[in-house]
Formats: sequence, C-alpha cells, structure tokens
Amino acid sequence: MKIVIVGLSHKTAPVAIRERLAFTAEELPRCLDELRSAPVVQEAALLSTCNRVEIYGAGQTPEQVTEAIGLWLARSRGLETTQLDAHLYQLTGRDAVRHGFRVAASLDSLVVGEAQILGQMKQAYQQAGEAHASGLILDKFFQHAFHAAKQVRNDTGIARNPVSIASAAVSLAHRIFGDLHGCRCLLIGAGEMCELAARHLVTAGVHILVANRTLSRAVALAETFGGEAFSLNELETHLDKADIILSSTGATGHVVTAPMIKAALKKRRQKPQFLIDIAVPRDLDPTIAALDNAYLYDIDDLTRIVENNLKDRNHEVHAAEAIIEKQTDLFMRWLETLDISPVLTALRTRFETIRDQEVARALGSWPDLLPEEQKRVEQLGRLLVNKLLHAPLSRLKHLATEPNGDHYVDALRQLFQLDRA
Repeated sequence: MKIVIVGLSHKTAPVAIRERLAFTAEELPRCLDELRSAPVVQEAALLSTCNRVEIYGAGQTPEQVTEAIGLWLARSRGLETTQLDAHLYQLTGRDAVRHGFRVAASLDSLVVGEAQILGQMKQAYQQAGEAHASGLILDKFFQHAFHAAKQVRNDTGIARNPVSIASAAVSLAHRIFGDLHGCRCLLIGAGEMCELAARHLVTAGVHILVANRTLSRAVALAETFGGEAFSLNELETHLDKADIILSSTGATGHVVTAPMIKAALKKRRQKPQFLIDIAVPRDLDPTIAALDNAYLYDIDDLTRIVENNLKDRNHEVHAAEAIIEKQTDLFMRWLETLDISPVLTALRTRFETIRDQEVARALGSWPDLLPEEQKRVEQLGRLLVNKLLHAPLSRLKHLATEPNGDHYVDALRQLFQLDRA
C-alpha cells in the first residue's frame, strides 16, 4: 500500500479557487463515502481549512489513486479537471509522507509555527475514523505526523511567540490605525479564529462586539472579553458601530454586502472602517473594496504580514526539517515491513533459526547417535517446518492481495516480532 496526497494550498491557488473547493464538516461523511467508492482508494481522509484542501489516500496503485481523487475533487465541486490542473499537487510515496508531516508541524503553513493546523489535522483524522474511511496505513501515518509535530514544537523555537492568521490580522489593524486603544471591533462569527483575534484585540485595548447565527455562542464569547453580543439577524443595524470588522463564519454566501457597508459608512459620516475577511468561502463581498473609506483585506492579503513573521523563525526551520526527515524515515521503514515478500522471508528465517537451535540442542544430548540417525533428525526438523509453514504462507500470499491485506501482514509481523528496525 502507498500513501498519496492530492490537494491545493495558499501556495498553489488563490482564495477564489480555494473557496470553491472548501468543504464543511457536515459534508465530510458523504465525501469520504464517495471517495472510498472508487475501488482503488482503500483509505481516505479529507483536510479542509481556509488555506488548504488536501485529500490523503492509500491504495495499491498510487497513480490510479491520485487520478481517482483528482477526478472526484473536480466533480464534487462542478469543475473541469483542467480548471484545477494548474493548482493541484499530487504526491506519492516518500514525498507525500514528508509533505503530510510538514503540514502537521506547520512548516507548510502561511504562518510557520502556527498551532491551528495540528488541531485541524487531528479533527480530519477523527472524522475519517468515524466515517470508517481510515485504516492501518492512514492510522499509522497520522500518528507519526502528530508525533513529528509535537517534537518540532518541543525541540525547536519555531513556535515561540505563536503567530496565527488571527494575530496577523490584528497586526495589520495596528498598521492601519496605529494605536488600537478605544477602537471597537465587530467579530462576525464565534469560532476559534474569532476567539484568537479577540484575545489579541482586547490586549490592545479594543472593545469587542460579537455577532453570530447562534446567539448563545455570541454571548459566551462576548462575556469572555467583556463585550457585547447580538444575533446575525441584527448585524446590519450594528455595522456602523465598528471601526474594525473581522469575519470568519462557515457561511456559503456573503454575510456582508457592499450596500450594507455603504449604509454603515453613511451613519459613521464616512469615518473609515477596516474590514478583514479570514473566511473561505469569503464572508465579505469583494466589491466593498471599491467604497471610499472602506479598507478591505482578505486572507491572501495577510501574506505580507506573514513574511515579516517568518524572518524571526526561519533560522529554526533547518532543525525542524531534520526532525521531519527522521520521522519520514521511520514511517517509510514501517511501511516497508508491510511488503509481503520480506515478511514471508523473515518468518521462514525465524522458524528455521529456531529449528536449527533445537536440533543442535537435541543432538548434543544424544552423543551416541550414528551419522545416519543425526541426518534423519535434521530432515525431520526441516520437514516439520515446511509442513507448518506451507498453509499459512500460501494463505497469506492470497490475503495480501485483498483490500485489507496489510492488516494480515502487520498482524503476522507483530505476532512473530519480525520488525527489521
């Protein structure tokens, strides 16, 4: 079995493409079922964040697996494969493993060292397990990925002074307004990204307003930071109160339109508003940017902030990459142990070693045996080993070609302690 990854990220696709391919949590069970319906895709997991969509797969024929995943990805979003060709990466084998470990360790993130991606990968793995889409290969892959990420975080300085998309957004607000003390920020959404942003904003002296579809969640977040809360239905009547608007919801359409901001600016007597859209798909209508005194930034605009943050962390990347390479080696060695031929050879060698030891011990206790009798004992030992191994080895060769064949190989390897490491 081979690991494959098919996906796109902020490095290969603009936000306009990424938002077309974004998946909600509610869609994942159905999507994983559809992915697994392709006979060549034996295991699958789907990671969807504002900066990347990646499908992790496992199968016997990596070329066919990547092709099946790519076709499904385009079809699931009503796109032609040619529309995605320039943006997709298709990785197999060691390249796929290394990439997955780098993603988990936040070495491939927009902000190197941010912590959110690891939690998002753990959620993707959990969802794959709940959908019965992951198996032996992806289970082990994600376990190694999480271990690699933990080691990078503990053993390098790459995560010192943590930086996230949310904190980068707040840094951008500082650039626009300078001192943020006394400003009012409206958070649209009450999820993790908005909470992270609120923590940074409150530290800078900003008063928090929270609008959310579920009012109880808005109230809970607002109370945490001494702010105000209201439902999303009341959003339009409160827009004019905000100097800063930061939006991160799971909505599939625009939550705030240009006419809504135009009306808010009129109430504010054209006092400027700074708007940050960190949602994918975008919450804020891009045409807002054309309005006077409305300064709109989306998630791709945060790249400029990120570049400055990277300067402080780049010197730690080399040490982190070394950890990733070591973990990749360990996983690839484990994967090799699932190849049927080496396992069969190792099992036979184990039996023959035990046979030779026991025959030698027996002959040592029978010093009076004639040479012909000693040969018969040795022949009996060989005959017993061959007969004992014939049926299980033949059966294992057959089982190894079935979809869950790796499980049988791994079980045999562990039962008889055939690890080669």
